[in-house]
Amino acid sequence: MLPLATTTWDEDEYAALQRVIDSGMFSMGENVADFEKAFAEFMGSQFCIMVNSGSSANLIAVASLFFRKENPLKAGDEVIVPAVSWSTTYYPLQQYGLKLKFVDVDKDTLNLDIAQVEQAITDRTRAIFSVNLLGNPVDYPTLQALVADKDILILEDNCESMGSTLDGKQAGTFGLMGTYSGFFSHHISTMEGGMVCTDDEELYHIMLSIRSHGWTRHLPDDNLVCEKSNDPFQESFRFVLPGYNLRPLDMSGALGLAQLKKLPSIVEGRQNNAKDFRELFGGISGIQIQQETGQSSWFGFALLVDGGVEKRNVLVETLTKAGVECRPIVAGNFVRNPVIKYFDYSVHGDLDQSNRVHDSGLFIGNHHYSIRKQLQETADLVASALG
Repeated sequence: MLPLATTTWDEDEYAALQRVIDSGMFSMGENVADFEKAFAEFMGSQFCIMVNSGSSANLIAVASLFFRKENPLKAGDEVIVPAVSWSTTYYPLQQYGLKLKFVDVDKDTLNLDIAQVEQAITDRTRAIFSVNLLGNPVDYPTLQALVADKDILILEDNCESMGSTLDGKQAGTFGLMGTYSGFFSHHISTMEGGMVCTDDEELYHIMLSIRSHGWTRHLPDDNLVCEKSNDPFQESFRFVLPGYNLRPLDMSGALGLAQLKKLPSIVEGRQNNAKDFRELFGGISGIQIQQETGQSSWFGFALLVDGGVEKRNVLVETLTKAGVECRPIVAGNFVRNPVIKYFDYSVHGDLDQSNRVHDSGLFIGNHHYSIRKQLQETADLVASALG
């Protein structure tokens, strides 16, 4: 009745794929470069780099901070993160030896609790990796004011919130870097794919190298990483940074160009559904719905169920039997996942709201077309199951 995700493709996307097939050049090429320029322009950023997933976008953004010429991050530095997010917000931080400090989320927006962040900052804090959860931007003016006189970077994981805005500015462009995802269930779909936007040219050049093995081939002649020779043979296989192969296929770039044209209407459709969602679910006894900051792009619709795990599980069973797909709210309280034993981390406070999300939360899907009928039927199911 209500799936988590459906396709946003039509003949434009299939034609884009066919153009790449006809070209005979499938690896990263002109379509990726054109999409990067278009995406940066849409978001209001100077630079964009496309990679093979949103998870890789987080990886390359974190990695690049270790190779800045001035004030690079180093292993052991402290990074504040919300306790509720997806796993690959956290993994690059662990993999680069950073110490994570988990902070609770706000009970209404489900985003990073900025009052808790203020209390959690220490003289070891070097960065805050904020997450715009399920389409909802963090209150960045308040967060920026908090660190304005401190040597603390703000990074944005915007993989779930493409197209959301705050005071007319695109989410993902408030911090030093912002990451995005083009996975199937997200706002636009490039099959697999992710992007990083930044206004910092040095970080952009570092990411260009790291994305492709750490070599110099894709760096401009005048770059902020190294001095290049004028010998293309030498620069073919010359390595200057520890890197990966995170390059996207040119098909993904071609799809991105087609999908980006549709992003405004996709976001508008999701926001229209959100009006119906709030009308239909806002008055149901026994649940709380996520409150909006700025103009959310509404990745999905979050519900917190009074009564904890038992009541939530009853509702999940009811919805699933009726054909309403639902999932936990991202990874719940990530500290409660077994993988945490591999992390160097600390916890600020009790994470009460993150535990509530973990035990009482679920979300249902949103789409770019009207789902008022499905939302009405789902609201009836919820009211009946909890009544």
